[in-house]
Amino acid sequence: MYIHKELDNNYKYIEIKNEEAEAKIALQGGHIFHYKATNKKPLLWLSDTAIFRKGKAIRGGVPICFPWFGPHISDETLPQHGFARTALWELVEVKEETEKLTEVELKLESNDEYLKVWAYKFDVRLKISIGKELTLSLQIKNCDIKPFTFTTALHSYFNVSNISDVVISGLNGAEFEDSLTNEVLLQEGDLIIDQEVDRVYFGASSTIKVEDAERSFLLRQKGSNSLVAWNPWIEKAKALSDMPDEGYQTMLCLETGNVRKDERTLQPDEVHSLEMVVR
Repeated sequence: MYIHKELDNNYKYIEIKNEEAEAKIALQGGHIFHYKATNKKPLLWLSDTAIFRKGKAIRGGVPICFPWFGPHISDETLPQHGFARTALWELVEVKEETEKLTEVELKLESNDEYLKVWAYKFDVRLKISIGKELTLSLQIKNCDIKPFTFTTALHSYFNVSNISDVVISGLNGAEFEDSLTNEVLLQEGDLIIDQEVDRVYFGASSTIKVEDAERSFLLRQKGSNSLVAWNPWIEKAKALSDMPDEGYQTMLCLETGNVRKDERTLQPDEVHSLEMVVR
């Protein structure tokens, strides 16, 4: 079943429940901020001090970065990670395929407001499948008469028992750009996080395994040749007003994307699909 809900400040979201899982999806940002398989702990991390307010991105869940990832390449006054993560998406439909699987489709289309900051017509569809697995598929269509180039990411925050116990496999041998040092390096072995990490990996395995002291999960990716790994660690966590000081200990961002040199160009009427599946 699904229910339309609203906070006191008119912030709207939908709540999904079936035999396999439950989820909560905000219409602002097309943002799933809660997913939990039945009898399991929540898979997605959500900050205890996350802000649910018009124009503010939620700290946690899976923010949608589009039409650019990170700061705008030429205008730093434009919003970090694009406008999609704070835009109001339209709920197209909720399909209860079976008692164990629910599919949600949302859309974001170009309008006069977005054309002022990104001069291209587009149609973006986000399809979310909620069941034993969580699947997010982002389909981007060029509705303009000229090609456009974009970067994008499914900015996933995952819930872990303790970041110090986490082992991430599937990255061995992959090239990565270290955003903290501006170096380009190769990953040797598994990724262990024991300090601030902000990296973009290229050419990693399409299946990433995450293990911690309490559980493991698999992240499968399609339409992507770049994966962002991020944990703010101690000092940056303290500087984030919507994250508790100790929040970095229980979160891990692994972001399926088309980032930096993995940017994509679409000709008129072309469609690109970016997908992540987590189990």
